[in-house]
Amino acid sequence: MNNKETSILGYSVFIEDLNPLIGKPQFETDGEKLIINTINPHSYAESKKDRLFEKALKSSSYLIPDGIGIVLMLRLLKGIKIKRFTGSDLHDLLLEKAEAYHLKVFYFGSAPATLEKIEAKIKQRYPNIKVASYSPPYKESLDEEDNRAALKAINDFAPDILFVGMTAPKQEKWVFSNQSELNASVICSIGAVFDFFAGTKQRSSPFWNSIGLEWLPRLLKEPTRLWKRVFISAPIFFWDAFTKR
Repeated sequence: MNNKETSILGYSVFIEDLNPLIGKPQFETDGEKLIINTINPHSYAESKKDRLFEKALKSSSYLIPDGIGIVLMLRLLKGIKIKRFTGSDLHDLLLEKAEAYHLKVFYFGSAPATLEKIEAKIKQRYPNIKVASYSPPYKESLDEEDNRAALKAINDFAPDILFVGMTAPKQEKWVFSNQSELNASVICSIGAVFDFFAGTKQRSSPFWNSIGLEWLPRLLKEPTRLWKRVFISAPIFFWDAFTKR
């Protein structure tokens, strides 16, 4: 761990500005990959019962705080004041870099219709980016044949940046298990960002994000899917953060 990171519950969380650390050299490395993942109270709670997910998060080149709970605990327990840096923020930052450096970007995951919208939007907004995508079969995990097909699609395109969107923890575990075979310089697991960017799902307004309650409108819209994150995962994280520091 370096001075750009701090530890919370055994995870090294990146607390500085990511922007200056991602430049042209990162996209020209020979075989060395930059793997960026996010952590929030829910992913922490899930990692407690999933060893592979835990290893995937802990092996990240950068693990960024995509959860207001992480931000609050770092402030309360360590006096460290940082801003939440979401998967959407990461996606926007990397697209800006890709546009500036004329890079190749690949989207892996989600439905074909969503990927079509993403590609169309990229071509309209970022004319300097070469973009491609691949939609894997919707399964709990990919079998060997599915995985070979996915790796071939990605590696034939040889992207500078690979965005993976298969929801956590599936996406992080897939990257961790296949990273040595992936021909990409920067690899990011960003889940719901695919839908937000494509416009197939509406992200909470900037107001809710600014006051740390982006999760609330989402919970009200999708209570069946998200109640566990708020009422089970968040309490587990806060309890551990206070009792295991």
